[in-house]
Amino acid sequence: MSLRSAATISIVGITCKAFLNSGLCKLSVNGLQNLVQALENAHREHDRGVVTISNHISTLDDPLALHPLDTRCLRYHVHELRRVFSTFFRYGQVFETFRGKGIYQPAVDNAIEKLDQGCWVHLFGEGKVNQPDTYQKDENGFAVLPRFKWGIGRILSSTARSPIVIPMWITGFDKLMPEGRSFPFKYFPRIGARLSITFGEPLPLDQIRSTQVRVSSDRHPEQTQIDFDARMRTEITTAIHKAILTLGRSVSGPLLADPSC
Repeated sequence: MSLRSAATISIVGITCKAFLNSGLCKLSVNGLQNLVQALENAHREHDRGVVTISNHISTLDDPLALHPLDTRCLRYHVHELRRVFSTFFRYGQVFETFRGKGIYQPAVDNAIEKLDQGCWVHLFGEGKVNQPDTYQKDENGFAVLPRFKWGIGRILSSTARSPIVIPMWITGFDKLMPEGRSFPFKYFPRIGARLSITFGEPLPLDQIRSTQVRVSSDRHPEQTQIDFDARMRTEITTAIHKAILTLGRSVSGPLLADPSC
C-alpha cells in the first residue's frame, strides 16, 4: 500500500469513527464474526479471496458501513465515482468504474486480480444508490431489490479459485443521507439515524462452481461462446442477488425498509 493510500484510509477512517462515536447516530453490527472468520480462513489459504456484496442505499454506505473493522481488514471496493472525487477515492483503494462501459473495464479486471491475490473486495450489487422507497413490488406486495450488475457474475466466474462470498445488508443509511434534497443540504448527513450492518453466513464455496457446471452441462451445441458466457454471468449474478435479497428480508422484512421505522 502506498503512503498516500495509507494516509487517505486513515483520515477517512478516523473521520467516520469520530462521527459514529459522536452520538449523532446509532449503529448496530450483526454477524461480524462471519466476515472476520472468512478473512482469517482466506489468509491461511493465501490465494482465496473474500467478496462482500451488499445493497446500496446512500452515498455514505462506504466507508461508514465498513468502519467497524480494524486496519488488518482493509478491502478494495469497486464503485462508480464522481470525477471531482475520483483521485481521492482511488487512494482509498476504490476501483473506479464507468457507467455504460460494460463488464470489460479495468476496475473489473483489477477486482479479479485482487481476489486471485487473496484480497478482500467489496461490491455494491446494484452499482448505484437505490433507496428503499424506490423499490418495486412483486405480485405478493414484497419489495424487490433492483437487479445486480452482470460484472458480479464476471468477477466471480473469472477467479482462479472460488472466493468466499459474504452477503451483507445495511439499513438506515438512507435516513442518514436521503436522496432528493436540495443544495446544500444534500451534502450533510441527518442526525439521529439508526444504522445497522449485518454480515450473513458465507455462501457455500462450491455454489459458484456448481452453477458453472450446471450451465455448462445445459449448453446447446449451437450456442455461441458469447451467449454461453452471458448466461453464465447471468446465472451467477441471479444467485448472488437472491442471497442478498433473502438476507435483506430476514433483517428488514418484506418491504426491505429500515426495521427501526
